[in-house]
Amino acid sequence: METLTWTGSMGWLNPVLGLAVGVMVVAYALQILMSLIPDAQIRTVGSGGVTAASQGVSGLLGRLGGYGFLAAIGILLVYLLAGVIIGPAAGIFGGLAQQLLPVWIALVVLFALSITFKRKLGLYGKLFDSTVGMIGFGLVMFWVFAGVFGGVFDMLITHDSLSQVSGMKNKLPGTPLARAEPEDYQWFLLGGDNLARDVFSRLIKGSWVVVQIAPMATLFAFMVGITLGLPAGYYGGKLDVFLSFLANLILAFPVILLFYLLVTPEIVLTGIPNYMALVLFIFPLVFLAVLLNSRFYTQPSLRTPLLIVVLGIAGWLYLSLVSTDGAIVDAPTYRLPGLPAFMDLFDIDPGVLVVFVSVVFVNAPTVFRIVRGLALDIKTRDYVAAAQTRGEGPWYIMLWEILPNARGPLIVDFCLRIGYTTILLGTLGFFGLGLESESPDWGTTINAGRRLLALYPHAAIAPAVALLSLVLGLNLLADGLREESLRD
Repeated sequence: METLTWTGSMGWLNPVLGLAVGVMVVAYALQILMSLIPDAQIRTVGSGGVTAASQGVSGLLGRLGGYGFLAAIGILLVYLLAGVIIGPAAGIFGGLAQQLLPVWIALVVLFALSITFKRKLGLYGKLFDSTVGMIGFGLVMFWVFAGVFGGVFDMLITHDSLSQVSGMKNKLPGTPLARAEPEDYQWFLLGGDNLARDVFSRLIKGSWVVVQIAPMATLFAFMVGITLGLPAGYYGGKLDVFLSFLANLILAFPVILLFYLLVTPEIVLTGIPNYMALVLFIFPLVFLAVLLNSRFYTQPSLRTPLLIVVLGIAGWLYLSLVSTDGAIVDAPTYRLPGLPAFMDLFDIDPGVLVVFVSVVFVNAPTVFRIVRGLALDIKTRDYVAAAQTRGEGPWYIMLWEILPNARGPLIVDFCLRIGYTTILLGTLGFFGLGLESESPDWGTTINAGRRLLALYPHAAIAPAVALLSLVLGLNLLADGLREESLRD
């Protein structure tokens, strides 16, 4: 079995791609230089005496750069389609494209349905009117689908992410397995790491770690921040002073130091993170209870059974989250009982729980300050005064008048905060904190690969590029959402 090159039988397109990229770079660079020269753009007077910028040399360069960009995108699509069809015969890119086929199908279906029904989908539908937003959404959903298909269903990975294959230590991308069985995948597409494990499979498995923790931890942080920030901004007074003091107290600590303290083994053994989970995870229940009660307060026949069902299910999930092996805290000297094992829906890995709680604890004060500021502003609006005149309760006004009108900034911050959380997870993994040393999360993988970065950079570069692309996608998605929310 031969070693794969990056483009395999499609290598004849490489010079064409290089030419397209070169034309694009040179054209845009010259256009930027010309824009710095005074009077570089000649202006002409059109019909009716209206002054308009002529296309001139600058316009020609812009069009040339655009054509180069479109040509590069077209060639990359040819690589992708050829890879999906012929697989490793199209090189490493072809093997990757074929392995990721379920992701491409899911993305095409998602975009097709979203664009078709975008006028009926509110702010989400308007996102597809923004090119930047669509690109960001595509990058984010690529990793979401990769995490789900690869982490849950094992559809994408080529080898076990923890298995060590003899003779594959620090092998370069495209290296074939020396003694592969017929049923084995024949190559390490992105090479092997310093423990002879498949970098590609660990990359996909690591995306599932990020997809699990980052969005959910950010959502819980928003639940805490909204539940406390709305009354602080609406009522003001001593409540505002007290909650703001607590938030500022937490924010006064350096984030990395706070993370380091929370995830160190000595602190974990005391059970402090478990108690923090017990407190922080109760906020979604409080939020749901207040939300439903304020909305259906005048309909007790509907409100009461609805609260019983919703809070019953939410309470069960809450106890399942905070309980592990039938205990909330299982310290060396004492044990705090939790949900019985037969009722526990799932057990969260202790390392994941500690990281999850740490992320919520660090992000919640910042969300609190944003929500408080929005509430202070929006509570002075006329529609809030009208709701007060109608006799609506304070929580109804906060949740059904103020919060919906603050959704634009909050949605944008939510996307950005997932990106910050992703970086924090990578930072924790890089320093070996929280998650297990064998975890395939990107931070841990980068840390393991950096030791041989000068000789074998592929083991660290692959997860680093994945982390970069996900955070970039979240930032572009936030920009697109901000752009569309301002048009409302």
